[in-house]
Amino acid sequence: MSREFAETTYDQIQGVVTCLQSPVEDLTTLLGLLASPLDALKLLPPKFVRHNAFPLPPHGVNVPRHIPLLQRALLEHVLPVWGPTLDEERCYEIAQQYFAPDIFMMSLPVSKSIAVYAYDSILALSLTEHSVRMLTALAGTYPVDVLWASVFSSAKQESYDKAVITWEDCVRNIAAVPGRVANALASKTTAIPPQLEAGPYFNSISTRSEILIASLPSRPSQDELSSVVYLLTKLVNVGHLLGSVPSALTLQSILTSLFAHLSTVDDLADSPRVRALVKREAALLKALLGRFNKDSDIVDGFVATALGRHWSVGQSRIFTCWISGARRGEVLDVWIAPDHVRHSLLSGHQYYTSLLLLTVSYLSTSKSGGNSVITTLALSPPFVKGVSLYISHLDPSVRRCGMLVAEEVARASGKTLDFGDWEGDADGREWCRKLRALIRQRDSDADDELVASLDEPSNLPKTEEAAASATKTAGSPAQKPAIETTSSGYDSDDSLTGYASEPSSSRSPSPTPSELEEYEKDPTLRVTQSNVARPVYLAQLGEMVRPTRGVNANEDQDEPKRIQVALDVAEELIRRKRDYGTELDENAVNLVYGFVALNDNFNLDGFNEKRQAALTALVACCPRKAAPAIIESFFKNQYTIDHRFVMLNALALGARELASLPVPPPKTQPMRVAFPSKRLPPALHQRYLTLGDQLSSSDPVQNLLEGISQKAIESGRASAEDKVPEYARERQLRVKRPSKVSEVPPTAPSKGLESMQLRPRPAVQFTEVAAEHFVGPMVAHFWAFLRDEQTREARTAHQGAVHRYRGAGVGLVLSALVLAQFVATLAVVVHAARNAKEWPAVLAPDALELAVTVGTRPVSAAEGRDDSDDEDGPAGGQTRKEAALLSTAMELAVVVIDGSLERDGGRSLGLEHTALVLAAGEWGAEVLSRLEKGTRVLGEGGVQEMKLRRAAAGLVLKVDELTSRWRPSMVNTGF
Repeated sequence: MSREFAETTYDQIQGVVTCLQSPVEDLTTLLGLLASPLDALKLLPPKFVRHNAFPLPPHGVNVPRHIPLLQRALLEHVLPVWGPTLDEERCYEIAQQYFAPDIFMMSLPVSKSIAVYAYDSILALSLTEHSVRMLTALAGTYPVDVLWASVFSSAKQESYDKAVITWEDCVRNIAAVPGRVANALASKTTAIPPQLEAGPYFNSISTRSEILIASLPSRPSQDELSSVVYLLTKLVNVGHLLGSVPSALTLQSILTSLFAHLSTVDDLADSPRVRALVKREAALLKALLGRFNKDSDIVDGFVATALGRHWSVGQSRIFTCWISGARRGEVLDVWIAPDHVRHSLLSGHQYYTSLLLLTVSYLSTSKSGGNSVITTLALSPPFVKGVSLYISHLDPSVRRCGMLVAEEVARASGKTLDFGDWEGDADGREWCRKLRALIRQRDSDADDELVASLDEPSNLPKTEEAAASATKTAGSPAQKPAIETTSSGYDSDDSLTGYASEPSSSRSPSPTPSELEEYEKDPTLRVTQSNVARPVYLAQLGEMVRPTRGVNANEDQDEPKRIQVALDVAEELIRRKRDYGTELDENAVNLVYGFVALNDNFNLDGFNEKRQAALTALVACCPRKAAPAIIESFFKNQYTIDHRFVMLNALALGARELASLPVPPPKTQPMRVAFPSKRLPPALHQRYLTLGDQLSSSDPVQNLLEGISQKAIESGRASAEDKVPEYARERQLRVKRPSKVSEVPPTAPSKGLESMQLRPRPAVQFTEVAAEHFVGPMVAHFWAFLRDEQTREARTAHQGAVHRYRGAGVGLVLSALVLAQFVATLAVVVHAARNAKEWPAVLAPDALELAVTVGTRPVSAAEGRDDSDDEDGPAGGQTRKEAALLSTAMELAVVVIDGSLERDGGRSLGLEHTALVLAAGEWGAEVLSRLEKGTRVLGEGGVQEMKLRRAAAGLVLKVDELTSRWRPSMVNTGF
């Protein structure tokens, strides 16, 4: 019967694990799955009892067997999806119970066992924000002494060998937490929790280790002793088992940590309270390290630690009170060393001087003939030589340290010595007077009752008392300060006189929180309010932006809220699903169609920025699905210019992110102005924005292309001037910006790219997907679309003007505005793909052919048509290219040729596509020549005029740079 019970229970637990590893329908189902195992372990919080619809039998959960499975399912499948929802619904603690049960249940043995297994489960996986959150809860609720008690209390019935192995694994996990957390959050914007920073974390472990040592029995077993020694060796902590530490270096590290955490003592204060504090700290050293025995290894470690570095004078008082003068020889050796006298800092001189004089003060009042020892010290040649070295020192503060030691040693030996010149505060005189007054009494003679009273909260030192007061009042509500009236006297400033509040007020009392909750729940007051659930799966997000089922009247009322919630969580949810199975691949196309077709019908906050961020995240996180879907949607005629620009921005920014290139910062970031008082009010500021400001803030593609093309042109200037001197003047006149008449630049290219943001390195490299999913589809869809549009125009060319089809109407793909943006996007994408293996043979020639065709051939019969144009326009006939499209096409050509020069010196493009390269050169030269003759281009003026001239000159230079390298091998095939 028991075997059948065990098998049934195992099947039930395995069913819960399987359900948690699969998509969960809703929050209620998830809470039901999480509640049943916790209820069987008696760890279910009371407010979740109602969710336990299918309870498990008592004792049905085996902690070592089932808890690791449940913890792994939560970390890998549940929390990445449902974590934000659990936070929003205030249900996160039910998941936390599987790792760090709350403080009300931590006394249960099963809670401590779960905490031990939690470290293994968390650190076995890659750390996420939820893993860090669980580690923070573990560090605060289950310290090292609690874990030690859990491991070794259960070992009394089992073998100690298994407990020791479990404890060593636990210690290694605990010690690895700060480093793992720091590495996991290094590439993210999330800050490390203060509890998991190395300093506070190990300070807490040190404190709890002290509690662990104090809780040990008077005669611990060898296994218990070894476990604590292992902890101290691993974490460099403190303990009264230091004689068992095998390594001298480890012992010195432990002592250094111990001395650094002693209570802070005012260096030269001689009040009874400070002397009692010194005595208490010395008693602590005696309790931890034992009596100062010359033959102990601890003494050797102390000498190396206390005399191997400079401590404070207050710590020297503690050391001296503990050792009581037993090791004065080593202190004197350091004090008289010539290197120490000449090269130590003043703090080092003061530390060793105080340590030596404190030791002398203990010897001079001892009952074992201390005066004879001091007399021997005063007459010893090394001491006399050391005093002479100090007196000859150039620093008067250091010199007075030697003078003070000589006078005090002489006084203790019954002699009289007075150097004089001790009045005043400069050059260490004040410090010497305070030290002289301090050594007149011994800290070890402090009142024992006063020492004992230091542990009482009412008698804490000021700093500790203030901290205790702050801790005591931190959780209590702030009390309203009383306002008292002045009883007598007159003050000329009546505004500073307090007054008593009236007992009653005509204002109605504010509602209490409980009343506010009742008002909110009242259905008659919530007519237009709705609660749209936050999506946790991408399918739910897609349903919110692109419903596939019929929408009823109630859901139609929720549409603004639904779209707002979807926009708020879209980017975060998409990026979180990047490495989470195949969910993103299955839903990427549907999300692309949904976000591309969204319209701001309800004037939502941040609509454009959030929609753009969502589409960019789709391209960056799922390029193989999202990018082709966006390119296909771009060539459909139902979208507006705004829709098309959003698609192109997503392709450009997503490509650069995949290529680990800088991207422009989001528009949602607050604009910080160095001098806000020098800025116009917001309305006037928007009105007087320059064209460059508008371009840089609203058109990231053009901003990126500006920097890319300028950098490409500048990369070939030096070589072009060296090889073709006649182009030097041309560059000065056309490429370089003039000093007197200049354009308003959108953004300085060299600075614009440097100020952009870098995202973490993506899992999919852009070189892997550039040809097949970005450049290839863009070029292929363009040629197919151009062919279809020109075919439609040809079929209606014989009809009247009213009935003719025009492929370049306002808002259509072939209009100059949209086509220029498409060509600019292609240039940005091609620039990011220059390291792809397909670049020399496929990407470069296809992109250059598109640039030359768009720049030299009419894409539509109505392109740039102007009845006033003559037959000799720049494009010939009655059609002309607009300046924006012409300059963008030339910039694409410049980017392609520059990439070819960088990749293989232009060999593949120059030798295999000679006609195309020469055509690009003649095109640039012809445009530059016509511009020099004064020919006006449609849309030319302002920024576009300078941009077109610079692009044409840059194209000529780039083509010349390529042909000059391969001219002997190039074959002219028709030009």
